[in-house]
Amino acid sequence: MPTATVTSKGQITIPASVRAALGLDAGSRVEFVETEKGKYTIVAVTSPVLALKGMLLRQPDKPVSIEGMN
Repeated sequence: MPTATVTSKGQITIPASVRAALGLDAGSRVEFVETEKGKYTIVAVTSPVLALKGMLLRQPDKPVSIEGMN
């Protein structure tokens, strides 16, 4: 698991493997999204909105019919 150290100025260097996975280059922006208390997800701001699909909600195991929803 990649790790980083916080400097005295509050800065971190994102590990190369994480930057590559997120498609980050110099000047890229990221957001820190709190997913639950004490846990955050790093999201590349340059990602398309569709990349966020399913981030917070789990997909159902099988499709649900209208009758099943009612």
